[in-house]
Amino acid sequence: MALDLTPYKDDIRNTVKQALLEDIGLDLLNGDITAQLIPAENQAKARIISRDRAIIAGSAWVNEVFKQLDPSVSVDWKVSDGQWVRPNQVLFELTGSARSLLTGERAALNFLQSLSGTATLCQYYAQMVEGTGVKLLDTRKTLPGLRVGQKYAVSIGGCYNHRIGLYDAFLIKENHIHACGSIEKAVEKAHQIAPGKKVEVEVESLAELTTALKAGADIIMLDNFSPALMVEAVELNKTFTNAQNNERAKLEASGGITTKTLRAYAETGVDYISIGALTKDCTAVDLSMRLI
Repeated sequence: MALDLTPYKDDIRNTVKQALLEDIGLDLLNGDITAQLIPAENQAKARIISRDRAIIAGSAWVNEVFKQLDPSVSVDWKVSDGQWVRPNQVLFELTGSARSLLTGERAALNFLQSLSGTATLCQYYAQMVEGTGVKLLDTRKTLPGLRVGQKYAVSIGGCYNHRIGLYDAFLIKENHIHACGSIEKAVEKAHQIAPGKKVEVEVESLAELTTALKAGADIIMLDNFSPALMVEAVELNKTFTNAQNNERAKLEASGGITTKTLRAYAETGVDYISIGALTKDCTAVDLSMRLI
């Protein structure tokens, strides 16, 4: 299911505003000095096509670009987010001031090519674990300013979101544990600070896993476990029930997992696998705009 963008309208608006500011400057009407070569009254129609086979994601950001730049520009989508497109397929058409179309082109396509690239890569990964029942999670290793956009693209591509940010769940790692004094103390404090928030603990051994399970962690990240050790962890987890909610803790595999080893980890029985590459290793889709 795609990430609901309703709570993030302000984020999209602000991200687009910053993109236009860095590309055009403070004067949206006259900042593009090359566009000033074109008479202000000239109207035009443009067609945007994909040069690659890809999954489309990011239409909301494209729409916002032209809403802020020139609300009179018409954006006519021929495809929807989540749809596979082929090379030379028309994605959308623009109608309006020739100046506005050319000025907004790069900002709009930057969003669409990056988010579509993320969605396409995620679909590739999702297909690799099909049938295993595991959920592939993204991380916070996102492009600065595009956190919500890439998290959305991940969901469009068939993978799942971990935390959006530091505010919506606990992830207690080695340094947190060291600073708190122990796994038990860290988990106890987390439940006190924000009751109801998920508490995840990173562990590096079966002994630490046992400690985290006894402490009542909701999710446990198995950091750099081998597939064989992961199987042991899954079996160990079956013997514990979380006293907080009377449920079994979820297990998440993380660290050093590549496309070559992904399937093996997925078949260990873990609930989740988190992969930073979903957002940090994406390649932008090749897009092109041509005036008709």
